[in-house]
Amino acid sequence: MFGLVASIPSPSSGAITLGPLSIHAYGLMIALGVIAAVWLLGRRLEASGAGTREDASSVAVWAVIAGVIGSRLYHVVTDWDLFKDDLGRIPQIWRGGLGIPGGILFGTLAALWAFKRRGIPPAVGLSAGAPALALAQAIGRWGNWFNQELFGKPTDLPWGLRIDAEHIPAGYAPGTTFHPTFLYESLWNFALCIVLLRIDKKYTLRPGRLFAMYLVGYATGRFWVEGLRIDPAHLAGGLRLNQWVALVVGLGALLYLIIDWQRHRNDVPGVPVGPDQLDDDLDDAEDHGDGPFDDLADEPDDDLADEPRVDDSAEDPDERPPSVEPAPEADEPDLRESLD
Repeated sequence: MFGLVASIPSPSSGAITLGPLSIHAYGLMIALGVIAAVWLLGRRLEASGAGTREDASSVAVWAVIAGVIGSRLYHVVTDWDLFKDDLGRIPQIWRGGLGIPGGILFGTLAALWAFKRRGIPPAVGLSAGAPALALAQAIGRWGNWFNQELFGKPTDLPWGLRIDAEHIPAGYAPGTTFHPTFLYESLWNFALCIVLLRIDKKYTLRPGRLFAMYLVGYATGRFWVEGLRIDPAHLAGGLRLNQWVALVVGLGALLYLIIDWQRHRNDVPGVPVGPDQLDDDLDDAEDHGDGPFDDLADEPDDDLADEPRVDDSAEDPDERPPSVEPAPEADEPDLRESLD
């Protein structure tokens, strides 16, 4: 028997009321996630010198529109039984039902096009957007909490989620608490965002690799969280459909990282050198005989090798041999007359 001694309550309503204005909390969470993602993407583009905050906003418009369409289509296709008798429900996204895999696919394709259109290398743009995407998902997942949906198996853990009686699936007694899978995935994505930012700050990665790392990280978290859920889903080989998708995406991204590392493991990343560091390097090179002009000092000029040398080692100037001057050629015209 699952008790209510300690549990997470669910909101009494899926809408937030501000005076006469009623806002669907599910859509609000998605909007807040998009705003946070655009802010982070803009900062990262400016920090890398690849773009501006205006570029981030422009790319986000296309990526969000495509992402919402893709995620809704994914949900409709994979849960067609919910819509085949009520087609008017398809555009009602505020009632829930956005498939993240479809959103990532459509949103990424749109972002690639938008980055190229703004003059930003697509791979660089995706690397800048990887942590931002994880942040958006971390915030957007809270919409499931307001809708009291997509929770996990029953649990008596202190953080079990309390669900209203009308939202409890058939076969479970009122008062049952469930795994708050929305919370698990939200925390996972927050952590993924931080890890990606740390990796990008500490290491110099080839463009595109950070986005592949995001895919590996997200797919890993989604795989185990999906395994806890009890909402209806297509099953194959003991796994839910979204688990199979996460498995394919995660392994595909991991394979890309391995192949890309193998192809470029001997590459030497460029290291920017400042003026102070350049001076220090030149001093060290000269001390070790590796200065940029040492070759000139070691190899005498051919034109000067045949010239008679003056021995200036004698202390008395009178003892030095007279310098050798070339004799004037005969019948040499006086140039001073032609200059007059």
